[in-house]
Amino acid sequence: MGIDIVVAFFLFGMAATLVGGRIEFPRGLYQGLTLFLLLAIGLKGGVALSEHASARLIPQALVVLLLGLALPFIAYPILRKFGQWDRTDAAATAAHYGSVSVGTFAVAVALLESRGVDYEAYFPLFVVLLEVPAIALGIYLATRRGAEASALNWRSLLLNQGCVLLLGGLLIGWLAGVEGSAKVMAMFETAFHGALALFLLYMGCQAARYFPEVVRNGAFLTSFAIVMPLIGAAVGGLLAVSMDFSTGGVALLATLGASASYIAAPAALGVALPKANLSLPLTASLAITFPFNVLIGIPIYLSIATYIHTQFA
Repeated sequence: MGIDIVVAFFLFGMAATLVGGRIEFPRGLYQGLTLFLLLAIGLKGGVALSEHASARLIPQALVVLLLGLALPFIAYPILRKFGQWDRTDAAATAAHYGSVSVGTFAVAVALLESRGVDYEAYFPLFVVLLEVPAIALGIYLATRRGAEASALNWRSLLLNQGCVLLLGGLLIGWLAGVEGSAKVMAMFETAFHGALALFLLYMGCQAARYFPEVVRNGAFLTSFAIVMPLIGAAVGGLLAVSMDFSTGGVALLATLGASASYIAAPAALGVALPKANLSLPLTASLAITFPFNVLIGIPIYLSIATYIHTQFA
């Protein structure tokens, strides 16, 4: 079986940058691709929500919120005890690993759709729910014993681009429904994989540029950036199984548990925790965890989810 085409773009961008090739993205293209992917994911989730919303969604949403709060509490003591990191750096990194990567989620969705695996299409709502709580918890962990934090604009945190576009897409899709959204969904669905391929090409270039930081920060950072996603995937997958999610739903919640933020968390924590060394979580999430999930993790999460449903359904 050949490599997934969108993953091939990620590998190409990473390899080209590592050998010294220059791939220059037009100014604003990355921002445009991010906007498109967020709206496409949100719209599709909103249309599904208009068809399948039920009272079950409320307890599911609460469990997902608990997942977002639990992961920093797992990551923080690992970083403090085994990495011997100071409180601020450990809390900032734990927040990155409790928050989520929309890019990783988009890759997982593309893989499920390419393989014809069904999933709960209202999952974009869960992505929104996981975006902010871990960041707030990271700030608390860093400042709970009197350490100073700069004033954080909570309105800006809650209304960051990821949350706004996902929620906006969800709302529009939900209000328009299947028939009303048909006029625009054709474009968003047809171009989704192409936009994701370009997004991953850019991310491959960015990941490769962080590799020198990986070398400088040693074995612990690399180990943490691989082990923590596996822990998060296990917790997310078990919660999904307990809520009787579909095979795709189990794989997606495992993916969200395994992902780490590299957009919303750095932006918020850079303001709230100015003394934090954000090169540590950025290197871990972008240069190690993101490639690990895209190349290895997501197929593993899907395989395990498929095995569970095959053996125990």
